[in-house]
Amino acid sequence: MAEAPDGLEGAGFFATSLEKVVGIARANSLWPLPFATSCCGIEFMATMGSRYDISRFGSERPSFSPRQADLLMVMGTIAKKMAPIVKQVYEQMAEPRWVLAMGACASSGGIFDTYSVLQGIDRIIPVDVYVPGCPPRPEQVLDGLMRVQDLAKNESIRRRNSPEYQALLASYNIK
Repeated sequence: MAEAPDGLEGAGFFATSLEKVVGIARANSLWPLPFATSCCGIEFMATMGSRYDISRFGSERPSFSPRQADLLMVMGTIAKKMAPIVKQVYEQMAEPRWVLAMGACASSGGIFDTYSVLQGIDRIIPVDVYVPGCPPRPEQVLDGLMRVQDLAKNESIRRRNSPEYQALLASYNIK
């Protein structure tokens, strides 16, 4: 259950800002789009199982359509041939959107320092949270999800329209 935001409380009423209510709703209803290519995908499947139960965090509905997702979870080795696909998936997601890079390969290319492997997805799209490990344990995935929830809860409604955010997207050549 989500904690109540700061506000004015009295007999029969509670008042707070719209921004805080929207933040709580966003944080507790993330719809992840798993983009799994290797062993990190297996760890994500374990996180979806009953032992670790990602649904406790409001993410029980994985979306395999970018237009219905707000959290892109990139897991595993991303070949340079797949980079345009990952970027296209990111661009098709509606705002607000967050990105979680799971594992050493998605974060930095991992042990594959070759011409064909992308050395971190932050070369093509902005990343909000990195989950280290090869492969990371389900507890680490849940911790990464909680970090995304913190970002979603505390983000200003107007941040996505700010010049700084527009400049960030422009630096990745994203419109």
